[in-house]
Amino acid sequence: MDPDSRMKDCEALQSEFFANRAVIIAANRGPVTFSRDEDDNLETQRGGGGLVTALIGLCRHTPDMTWIACARTETDGEWDQGSVDLEDGSHIQVQFLSPDDEAYDAYYNTISNPLLWFLQHTMWDVPRAPVIDQATWQAWEEGYVAVNSLFANAIAERVRAVDRPTLVMLQDYHLYLVARELRTLLRRRHRATTLHFIHIPWPGPEYWRILPPGMRQAILDSLCAVDVLGFQTQQDGLNFLRTCESLLPEASVNYGRRRIWYRNHATHIRDFPISIDIHAIRELALSPEVSEHQSEVEDIVGDRRLILRIDRIEPSKNVVRGFLAFDEMLERYPEYCGKVTFLALLVPSRMDLKEYRDYLDALMATAGRVNAQHGSSEWEPVRVLVGDSYTRAVAAMQLYDVLLVNAIVDGMNLVAKEGPIVNRRNGVLILSERAGARQQLEPGALIVSPCDVHATAEALHQALEMPDEERQENATRLQWLIEREDITDWLCRQLEAISELDL
Repeated sequence: MDPDSRMKDCEALQSEFFANRAVIIAANRGPVTFSRDEDDNLETQRGGGGLVTALIGLCRHTPDMTWIACARTETDGEWDQGSVDLEDGSHIQVQFLSPDDEAYDAYYNTISNPLLWFLQHTMWDVPRAPVIDQATWQAWEEGYVAVNSLFANAIAERVRAVDRPTLVMLQDYHLYLVARELRTLLRRRHRATTLHFIHIPWPGPEYWRILPPGMRQAILDSLCAVDVLGFQTQQDGLNFLRTCESLLPEASVNYGRRRIWYRNHATHIRDFPISIDIHAIRELALSPEVSEHQSEVEDIVGDRRLILRIDRIEPSKNVVRGFLAFDEMLERYPEYCGKVTFLALLVPSRMDLKEYRDYLDALMATAGRVNAQHGSSEWEPVRVLVGDSYTRAVAAMQLYDVLLVNAIVDGMNLVAKEGPIVNRRNGVLILSERAGARQQLEPGALIVSPCDVHATAEALHQALEMPDEERQENATRLQWLIEREDITDWLCRQLEAISELDL
């Protein structure tokens, strides 16, 4: 089915699906944030990203949609809840929860990040970390459990207030404990279907044993209170089934039907690969702001070939090994010296955590060594730009010859989808086999093992030497794969699953 036909079908499905349903979205972050200008007037800033775009788009199909999130600014907390007008004339109810500062810090900065995030990205140096001590357990009880309880109670109150069936859409690892408490609060007296989508990887049961039984049991018990549990990839869903089979003995796991029967309830496991807002990024690529940054990138690269990476500064992104692979390529193929620039656009992330600060130091030191070994007064092999500029990233995406995405593990990695959509040079995508995007994009990409520096160096060489006809064929294939499964398709797959299961 071509993308335009699929879009029409998705619009029709949403209209039919929400004709007699309300929807509640629950996420750590809301679709908007509030602030006050110098005259004390209320200002609204819409959240960025395809997720907000896709979920806010539901407002066109239901007059009864509420987004519940934690307050991010003092003004969010003052505003509390109410209706927010959107650009297209629709509106959404937004409700902010305001846990006290200590509870939120424990919920977010001790349990969600780093404990769960590091675990699910298999990033813990297990002989040394994590250390789950009394303070961790206190953060679990007084932070993570408490904030999840706030969400459950707010959702239950909203479900009781509406007079029609409600779809509750829970987002990500911050809210693992909501579903069980919500089911207890509603006690089947109200018609609510719960769908929880997990945006990050789900490792196998061996890694979940890092968590104490009390924590992992609570997480699995709650997720098995969900009606449909969505993951980025088939492998993530399979790992969840394996985890429940190993660590939740009372559960009955059916691999064929991808279903778990637990406490007299069926949880259906599905994969819904998230994607991007294709129209929005193509429109942005034509903007004056992007054009200005394009000149900046062209000045850096000159007439050389461009290898590009765009990442947050996180250990899971594997930036250091990417630089080492470039170093090895220059050693093995010295003819590239002076003719290729490796541009790394890196966004600071969680710099309050020592692990992230240490990783920034490591990647800068590695880039410096590569430049000292191979560079000259006329050529800087690796250029690292640190800062959060999406327009600069989109400008660079249009100009790359090779896009390197070699994450150790990633839930999806949307750069791997954004790049091929706006690139103008038939650029080659080198993609980690452990990035979620591999499931969809493998037919048009060069796949590498993230820890294999030698193979990554050879892939860089192969990408630079690839014949024009093959480059164009792969670029066209990538665009087709991404266009047919955009952010709207991601949402519609979830609604289709609920409809097919008659939930």
